[in-house]
Amino acid sequence: MKDSEKEFCSTREAAQMLGVAVATVQSMVENGALEAWKTQGGHRRIRVESVERFLQRNARKHPAGPAADQIAVLVAEDNPSLQELYRQTLESWDLPLSMAVVGDGFDALVHLGRHQPDMLIVDLMMPGMNGFELVARLRADPVFANMDIIAVTGLSAQEIEARGGLPADIAVFGKPIPFDELRGYLRARIAQMLRGRAPK
Repeated sequence: MKDSEKEFCSTREAAQMLGVAVATVQSMVENGALEAWKTQGGHRRIRVESVERFLQRNARKHPAGPAADQIAVLVAEDNPSLQELYRQTLESWDLPLSMAVVGDGFDALVHLGRHQPDMLIVDLMMPGMNGFELVARLRADPVFANMDIIAVTGLSAQEIEARGGLPADIAVFGKPIPFDELRGYLRARIAQMLRGRAPK
């Protein structure tokens, strides 16, 4: 019995380990991001090793937070080519920002629970938890309700509305990614954020 207790944990315990809500862990299990099984009573038992692997993968991707004079930007994009394009392009801009990149909404939530960024750039169409669901969860959480969010998508305005729409405060950029426009937006927002941090 002790061996199985070490091998598996409850949904609530997994949520505490990952720093996310229980509902997020349930979604992660349903989407195959975590290995689990159900008891006869319908309770999930999650393999501890699966949770630890998920945490290790995220720790390797994002070992540290930003410096005090930098704006932290999290990019949630599932396409590896676009992930690399974001990395190379944003790093070439010489802006005071630090960047982390994740591949889906689940990775984004785990990262957000450990290092709260100033800004999120999110692809709306990702496997697992898509950008719509991620944005809805963040806007429902008082901790993230005012975080800057930029949606980047190949969807038209009508297609976005047909999927439930986005909050009015979210900037939307089309694909292919208009990096010149994005740079101008980031430059303006970063200047505002850093002014807000300056001692009075």
